[in-house]
Amino acid sequence: MDPAAVQRLQEHIAAEIKAGMYDGCNIVIARGGEIAINACIGSADVKTGRAMSPDDIFYIFSMTKAFTNVLVLKCLETGKLDFTTRVVDVIPEFNQGDRFRQGKKDMINILHLLTHRAGLVTTPTPVPYDRLGNLADTIKAICALDVVGNPGVDVDYSPTLNHALLGEMARRAMGYASYREMCNKELFAPLKMTSTQIGCPESFRARMVPIHAFFPTGGWLKAADIEVMQEIIDEKAEMPWVGAVSSVGDIHRFAEMLRRGGELDGVRILSPAIIDLATTLHTGDKPNNLYANISRARNWDIPKANFGLGFALAGTGVYPSFFGPVTSPRTFGNYGAGSTLFWIDPKLDMTFACLTASVMEESENIRRFQRLSTMAAACAI
Repeated sequence: MDPAAVQRLQEHIAAEIKAGMYDGCNIVIARGGEIAINACIGSADVKTGRAMSPDDIFYIFSMTKAFTNVLVLKCLETGKLDFTTRVVDVIPEFNQGDRFRQGKKDMINILHLLTHRAGLVTTPTPVPYDRLGNLADTIKAICALDVVGNPGVDVDYSPTLNHALLGEMARRAMGYASYREMCNKELFAPLKMTSTQIGCPESFRARMVPIHAFFPTGGWLKAADIEVMQEIIDEKAEMPWVGAVSSVGDIHRFAEMLRRGGELDGVRILSPAIIDLATTLHTGDKPNNLYANISRARNWDIPKANFGLGFALAGTGVYPSFFGPVTSPRTFGNYGAGSTLFWIDPKLDMTFACLTASVMEESENIRRFQRLSTMAAACAI
C-alpha cells in the first residue's frame, strides 16, 4: 500500500466532513488481510459533540441484506434450498390473494429474489412503520400483494420484499425459531461479530450513532422515512432487509471472511465455490430500474444493474458506481441507504468497510463512495 495515497484518502475524508457533506466516518481498509487504514474521523453525534470511536455501532440499513444473502447461500450449499426453490414451496401462504391476479406468484424463486428480478412491488413499507419490525406481520402483508412485473425479467431493486422473503425462507429451511437466532448462531457468534445484532439491544444504546438524514425535498424518500428507523429498530425488531446494527470492525471481519473464500480464524461459513458463483454477474446488460431513475435525474449514463446472487458487482465500464471505475470487475459488496458500504476486490486482494454518520441523498452518496472507492483502490501498488 502506498503510504502517501493512504494519507491522502484520510485527509480527503476529513475535508469532506469539514465541508459538511457528512458528520463522521469509521473506515477500515486492508490488503491481503493486513490493515492499512483503521480510522475514526469526525463526529458520531454533532448535537452532543461526541467524536467518532472504534466502538461506535451504526444502523447499517440495506447492508443487512448481505447477512441474509450469506444465510441463503448456506442453505443452498447444504441442500436445504436450491435456486429453483419457489417461494410457495417454503411459504405456501405466499400464493394467496385474488386468484385471477396471483398467477405469477408461484413462478417466483430464490434466483429471482437474489437478483432483484421477482417482479414484486418496490414499496419499502408493506406494513405501517409501527409493525415493520415484526417479521411475521411483514410476511403476511407481502403474501397479500400481487405481482406487478414479470418474474425473471426486469431488474427492480427491492428495498424490502425480496430479502424479507429470503430471510423467512432461510429461517424455515434451517428450522430456527427466529431470524435473529439464525443470524446469531450461523454468522455473528462464529465470526466473533460481538457488536452486531438484528435489532438494537438496550446494551448497545450508548454506542449507537444516531441517524441524521439530509435529503432534498421532493425525492423518493424523505428524511423522516430514514430517521424513523432508529425508533423501529429496537431489541425486538427482525427485518432481514434493513434491521441490523454493526460496527466497522465487525463489517471488516465479515468482509474478510468473504475475501478468504468463506473462512475466518479457522471457522468456515461458506465454500469458495458458492462465493465464486454468487459474485459472478447474473443480470447481464439489464439496468437496475431504481438506479436508472436516479441516473436520469442527474443526466448520468444509465449503468448496468450488475448483480450477482444478492451481492452488487463493480462490473465493467465507466459510469457512476459505489465501487468506482478502477476496482476490478469482480469486486463485490453491499451498501446501505446513504451511509454504509463494504466491498471486496479479489484482484487487488483488498477489503473496504466504511460506515458514516448522517445519511446522504442517494445520488450524492454514490458520488461520495465512488470517490472514496477510487482513492482506496489507488492505495494498492
